[in-house]
Amino acid sequence: MNIKVCGITTAKQVQQLDGLDIDFAGFIFVPDSPRYVEGKLDKNAVKNADFDLKKVGVFINPSYSDILDAIEDYGLDVVQLHGEETPEFCSDLNEDVEVIKVFHIDESVKDIDALVAPYDEACDYYLFDTKAGDQKGGTGKQFDWSIIAKSKIEKPFFLSGGIGVEDIAQIKKFKHPDFYGVDINSKFETEPGVKDMAKVLQFKVGMK
Repeated sequence: MNIKVCGITTAKQVQQLDGLDIDFAGFIFVPDSPRYVEGKLDKNAVKNADFDLKKVGVFINPSYSDILDAIEDYGLDVVQLHGEETPEFCSDLNEDVEVIKVFHIDESVKDIDALVAPYDEACDYYLFDTKAGDQKGGTGKQFDWSIIAKSKIEKPFFLSGGIGVEDIAQIKKFKHPDFYGVDINSKFETEPGVKDMAKVLQFKVGMK
């Protein structure tokens, strides 16, 4: 099971995650987020380090040039898109970098397969997060995973939204042939953007 730790704001914590054999580290490029990386994350240290983990840039409705600048500045391996980015936008971007397209789920979503179908050829992974009003991620809440379990999907996907150490048993019970990984964030923090590495390790060990 792959683990993605999102909302990292220091090069030291990226290094610590790499040392724990975490698979993905997420950096948030959304200015109004408390985990916004600009001015906090040392781009040269992150770009030039020899990490085994994949570096993920998280964006909401970015311009293409902003993404390319971030890829160049931070050496991003993956781009995660949380907004209303079109399949065409994702497909064009996919020529330069791996793409995770995010879908926000609440009780109004009845057909996951219809929701993701336009993006089937446009990205590498899906990520399913909790929808809460206009908030695009970072809700700290879970949606009903059963709608995912009943869907075909047919692309590697992450589950996200309010996942903590207390959910390990529930995650292990969740079954889907394309279930690729979990995305964790706020429930592993001492403050926004600062992760409790002991908790991250506890989660990783528990997921084995």
